[in-house]
Amino acid sequence: MHERRCHALHCCLSAAIVNPAKILIAAFALILSACGGDIAEDGNTERDSSKTKVILIGAIHQGHVGSKRYGLDVLKRAIRKAKPDQIFTEIPPDRLDAAIEDFHKSGKVTEPRVDDFPEYRDMLFPLTREMDFEIVPVAAWSREMADSRAEALEQIQHDPARAAQWAEYRAAHKAFDEALSGRGDDPAFIHSGAYDALVRKAQTPYQQYFDEDLGPGGWTQINAAHYALIGAALDKTSGQGRTVVIIFGAWHKYMFLKELRKRGDIELVDPVPLLTGG
Repeated sequence: MHERRCHALHCCLSAAIVNPAKILIAAFALILSACGGDIAEDGNTERDSSKTKVILIGAIHQGHVGSKRYGLDVLKRAIRKAKPDQIFTEIPPDRLDAAIEDFHKSGKVTEPRVDDFPEYRDMLFPLTREMDFEIVPVAAWSREMADSRAEALEQIQHDPARAAQWAEYRAAHKAFDEALSGRGDDPAFIHSGAYDALVRKAQTPYQQYFDEDLGPGGWTQINAAHYALIGAALDKTSGQGRTVVIIFGAWHKYMFLKELRKRGDIELVDPVPLLTGG
């Protein structure tokens, strides 16, 4: 693009030598080109207005309760600023209708899976009273999968032949907790590459040693299943210039970003200014 504009400027100056009047027309066209964005090969201006703006927010679940830096009021303020058309949530598709019905009837969310997440129960659903957005459930979680995973982990934990694997997994999580000390509710850090690198390192033994045992509940498999729902939902809104906020557990964030960055129909928006007032 820089080379094209330099070439245009060269042509503009050359035209001035032959006919000084042409410089005004050429210069004006150059200014319009600079302000209007890149020019496609067919002569049409390339615009990003049709891309879906995606804001991925990593939640800390119970950690939001009582936190001053990353409390529910911080999330609420961020959603108000973002003004999303849709909010993708860590809610399974088969649980959303019950949660909505609960809320409409009593003003509370009692559906067990949704009730586990204060960011939905105490922030998102009440916010629907003042804002117009669609809640989209994109969690691949199921009770059967969770029970099967818990049973498998229990067996691994007490298997003497896998004691070294379990110890490495526990040590990795301990190291994560130590590295996170004092920053566990800092939204700027949580949405940084450094945080994602710590999570990836902490989850590597879990992923490496236990994926096969945990089946659909393994770290690789469950994230792939979550993202399949996210990707399908984004496909439905593609090209409409909408704004989508994704609120999901912060540990999943690095896995989702890897896939989201492959899409050409979205624009990833940094959530930190929304969460910190920056």
